[in-house]
Amino acid sequence: MTHDSAVERQRRWRLLLGGAAGDLGPLGEDDQRRDSALTGLYGGGGGDAVDAGGKRGAGLGGSSPVLHRWLGDVRTYFPSSVVQVMQKDAVERLGLRQLLLEPELLSSVEPDVGLVGTLVSLSRAIPQRTRDTARAVVRKVVEDIERRLADRLLAAVHGAIDRSRRTSRPRLSDVDWNRTVRRNLRHYQPDQGTVVVQDLIGNSRRSRQASLRDVVLLVDQSGSMAESVVHSAVLGASLASLKAVDTRLVVFDTEVVDLTEQLKDPVDLLFSTQLGGGTDINRAVAYGQSLVRRPTDTVMVLISDLYEGGVARELQRRVRELVQSGVTVVVLLALSDSGTPSYDHELAAKLSELGAPAFACTPDRFPDLLATALRKEDVAAWAEQSGIPVGR
Repeated sequence: MTHDSAVERQRRWRLLLGGAAGDLGPLGEDDQRRDSALTGLYGGGGGDAVDAGGKRGAGLGGSSPVLHRWLGDVRTYFPSSVVQVMQKDAVERLGLRQLLLEPELLSSVEPDVGLVGTLVSLSRAIPQRTRDTARAVVRKVVEDIERRLADRLLAAVHGAIDRSRRTSRPRLSDVDWNRTVRRNLRHYQPDQGTVVVQDLIGNSRRSRQASLRDVVLLVDQSGSMAESVVHSAVLGASLASLKAVDTRLVVFDTEVVDLTEQLKDPVDLLFSTQLGGGTDINRAVAYGQSLVRRPTDTVMVLISDLYEGGVARELQRRVRELVQSGVTVVVLLALSDSGTPSYDHELAAKLSELGAPAFACTPDRFPDLLATALRKEDVAAWAEQSGIPVGR
């Protein structure tokens, strides 16, 4: 081992062990700040910050100036992914939720989906002086998601609808010339060096006021679904901008609230939700069923961990009716980047057997998922081909 690698290894052990490192050696100025930031959250600096077992404990206390400096150091000395983990630990381990309602602290925080979930869940307790800052934090995260996903979602939906509306009698302006030429190559006239077009292929149009598909998003707003609520609001708002799709967004716990009218601004929509509380999925699906006008042209996406507080047997009956009527029903156990959550495996399996495949989905994959559903293709097969386990 070279001298430089040995020094680097010692440095890393010194940062890992904190105050318990003994005589492993001093740290440079930047590493001292890193060590101080870690000790502030996890302890390890001696005294009250170390518990009886020698483990790091909570050391930030309740001082806003101290926390403000700590947040600044964390953002300076650690990468964004680590910052988000440390902020989450600070809120959960040290009970700092109330401090996050102060504008000076919010302006120092690295915005992420988890923080948005925290702010939305605390929205009714946010004091007036902090509301503008809280909304600015939420809007930054919303805009980041929109930049990442909106164009892909709109392109996927347009492509799915265009392919599903193929016709052999299009207007001239709607002819798909590449497909038309391929279809008519058998009518090629060698002596004239041309193709005689007998069959036109293109896309049919409806009036601008008429949507081609209906999409109903039913979103569980219980506390465990916070990230899914955030992504659903942003993706729902993007869908609502499409005239070819009529989008409805409904959130539910034990009550059902239709937030479709607020889809123009996902930030307003998020602050209209109420994260936490119980869950009555059957009631939400019953409301969604009442919105169905054209079953074969409707995609219903239920986003829930399926811990049903209502009547599970009634829920299964409603899902069976929807599927048999021609509605494409998809159950997303999560719409987040955090992986498959805890969920009711038995109910997920039963709904999948009824023709409503249940699986977790990341926001990046949602555009392709929705396009598959809009084309009336096999969503369960798409999930399996994508390496996503269904209804297990």
